[in-house]
Amino acid sequence: MLINDLKLFGLEEKEASIYLALLELGSANIQQISKKSKVKRTTVYDIIESLKAKGMVSATRKSNKILFVAAEPAKLEEELECKKTTLKKIMPELLSIANVIGAKPKIKFYEGEEGIKEVYRDTLKYPQSELLAWVAEAAVTAFDEEFLNDYYLPKRVKNKIWVRAIAPDKKYMQKYKGLDQKSLRTTKLIDAEQFPLNVEINLYGKNKIAIMSFTEKMSLIIESREIFTTLTSIFESQWSLLAR
Repeated sequence: MLINDLKLFGLEEKEASIYLALLELGSANIQQISKKSKVKRTTVYDIIESLKAKGMVSATRKSNKILFVAAEPAKLEEELECKKTTLKKIMPELLSIANVIGAKPKIKFYEGEEGIKEVYRDTLKYPQSELLAWVAEAAVTAFDEEFLNDYYLPKRVKNKIWVRAIAPDKKYMQKYKGLDQKSLRTTKLIDAEQFPLNVEINLYGKNKIAIMSFTEKMSLIIESREIFTTLTSIFESQWSLLAR
């Protein structure tokens, strides 16, 4: 439908209706435009002014009557070419602004257990690298053990992603630590009462932070070099103070 097509050129629906009506009428007064376009007469006045401002309609006087004329359809092509020229001119500045915006942190939020799995899968995209992790006990007691043991761990080992983990000093996590050698992992235990770890935090990919809450069934990935660097410093500081 022509009206919908004209809307792509920045015209409102009623503006498009009046422009098409004027094209058919050639020249017309407000009453004729209203009748042809089926737009209320009181509304036509305002829309005509809007179209005049856009260069789509002009006014002329004939026999002491004011008539309105639609601009030639070729005007739309001229407007499009003008916009393309302007866009080309300002593109370098727009890209410069986009690069600045691109430096801001990016955050992806996930809900549910499948969302947590998606976050884990993202950490597998960086083979032959190191992943730093604060591990929550709930990761191995309240999550999909089959996914972790049968899918995630074999994939991580295959991709040669080494892990240094800080985990709560509890019986189950002591067993977790005991599997370090075959899991490409080094684990240090921390006092679970003094320093509770209720969520898991993974630092990977040089600028990514994954946060997973297994009890709340939510997770997120933050892409930020500055946040990554700060959390890495905190991890390394804590790591250096813990016994093996």
